[in-house]
Amino acid sequence: MFKYGGYAGQILDVDLTRGKSVAKPFDENLAREYLGGAGFCSRVLYDEIGPRTRPLGPENVLVITTGPLTGTLFPQASRHVVAAKSPLTDIWGEAHAAGHWGPELKFAGFDAIIVRGRSPKPVYIWVEDGKAELRSARHLWGKDVYETDAALREEVGDGWSAKMLYIGQAGENLVRFAAVMNDLDRASARTGMGTVMGSKRLKAVAVRGSKDIPIADEKKYVKLMDELHAKMLADPFTQGRADYGTPSLVELMNEIGRLPTRNYQTGVFEHAEAIGGKIIRQRYLVKPRADFACLQRCGRYTCVPEGPYAYIGGGPEYETLSCVGSKCSIGNIKSILYAHHLCNRYGMDTCSFGSTIAWAMECYERGILTKKDTGGLDLTWGNHEAMVELVRMIAFREGFGDLLAEGSYRAARKVGKGAEKYVMAIKKQELAGQDGRAQKSMGLGNATAARGADHLYAFPVLDEVGFEKAIKERFSARYLPEIGQKLNPKYKGLMVKECEDFAVVVESVGICKYGTMIPPTFYYRDVLRALNATTGMKLTERELRRIGERIVNLNRMFNVRHGIRRKDDTLPERLLKEPSPDGPPKGHVVELDYMLDDYYRLRGWDLKTGLPTLKKLRSLGLGFTVKHLPGRRRK
Repeated sequence: MFKYGGYAGQILDVDLTRGKSVAKPFDENLAREYLGGAGFCSRVLYDEIGPRTRPLGPENVLVITTGPLTGTLFPQASRHVVAAKSPLTDIWGEAHAAGHWGPELKFAGFDAIIVRGRSPKPVYIWVEDGKAELRSARHLWGKDVYETDAALREEVGDGWSAKMLYIGQAGENLVRFAAVMNDLDRASARTGMGTVMGSKRLKAVAVRGSKDIPIADEKKYVKLMDELHAKMLADPFTQGRADYGTPSLVELMNEIGRLPTRNYQTGVFEHAEAIGGKIIRQRYLVKPRADFACLQRCGRYTCVPEGPYAYIGGGPEYETLSCVGSKCSIGNIKSILYAHHLCNRYGMDTCSFGSTIAWAMECYERGILTKKDTGGLDLTWGNHEAMVELVRMIAFREGFGDLLAEGSYRAARKVGKGAEKYVMAIKKQELAGQDGRAQKSMGLGNATAARGADHLYAFPVLDEVGFEKAIKERFSARYLPEIGQKLNPKYKGLMVKECEDFAVVVESVGICKYGTMIPPTFYYRDVLRALNATTGMKLTERELRRIGERIVNLNRMFNVRHGIRRKDDTLPERLLKEPSPDGPPKGHVVELDYMLDDYYRLRGWDLKTGLPTLKKLRSLGLGFTVKHLPGRRRK
């Protein structure tokens, strides 16, 4: 019997090549040292994957996992993680989603699923109360996410009790930034995890369960959960999140000059109010949507009732509105909502999708791409009809869409003629809706993130709108005059380092960053109390912090094995050399070298190379990685 509460205690190991699956016990030492979720993925994939692993080859390993708080009463305990070597970046790949699928996997008796090999024909995995089987998905191949969901529900029966995870045509056609979808509109979007599923011919994972999650200290647990629920409900941000969701960030980001516009030519969009939270709530909101155990209900059900962009379904997050909207200079909100809906149906990351189109539009503006290249499409800034048409073309790799399906980095290399200069990507992954010139901590966080351009790996938002209380709680008072100033690069290395360590703990226990890190409702003490009451581990805060630091360093070593060094922890030239032309950050660039030095010192990494030192690795219990450290005699 598994030692700790909060866990199902089993892992499902699936070999698609052989058509076999086996249940294995969850390693208790692994739980203690890495918790679950993102941490579990880090250790498993470090052991399983090397530089010679082909992201789209059968040797790549896909891990889908939950955390010890997933499926519990902790507020927003809805998360699961999907990880593998990325076909977009060729390094660490990881994506997350909320919804109800992750908790259902725990109720079905498993903490994680490890998928190996490649099936000779399309299959899906059916999991129910501790048992699993591979079933044919030939009748599902070619269907979109909504069609797949409906067909699976009819096949497994019992209405909506089963929870579904799947890919659409983008994954099947190996679009480099295909997403893994669940619950229709929730997306594990970034780094092309849907592409990995497609390469393995794994169409879906359907789960249904009725098992309990054991709790170590039930009396303390119930009392603590009541306290944490009250704390979140009392937070002033909670009601606003339910009213507007993350789309309200459009207006805020525009006000502070951080809303990427026309491929980062500026951070101020003249049509921001036409695509923001207020207009969506007034005209297109059906109702807020809650994930499992969610009190904030930041999800949206939206509807465009008529016209060429008519649909009903999940609503977009801020990042979609930025990447598909302002980055492409599109102010037609109906087209953005509809494009988001299509991306969900085809299973595609809206951040990379919109950013790749923004790159193409700038190349078109500068004459690098012409109608001859685009197959007749007019890619003038703001052309929403062309943008919507490209959703389908990319998902099915038709015409010009076949080039864009490779992502902006690879597309630019194929186009040449200076197109590479306008790629807004880091480590081959497109930036999301963040202009680091307007918030220096976000610029640094994007540069250092393990999975390439990634605003969520550190999620350094404490200086975003002046969270003074949170800054006082998390950092020494002597830093307050400068750390809370978003345009000041000083001490941002400290903020990013601390936020990365905490964020990866959040993703490892299976809770949502919204409501934990923004607004900054919960911190280590709250997570620690919940974790100990649930699991009985009796961790200290120092040990929990060390777990976060261990996972970040292990992710770094995964990338070090794949050649990543300091030179790769960079930003697009535009953000480093072209001063922001408008708004509060006017005249600012990102002082990255200064912040990187600070960050590396705090991390205990070599300043010249960005490599973790031998001393740091050993202090974190990562001695097994030392053999992969270049110049391992380095102190």
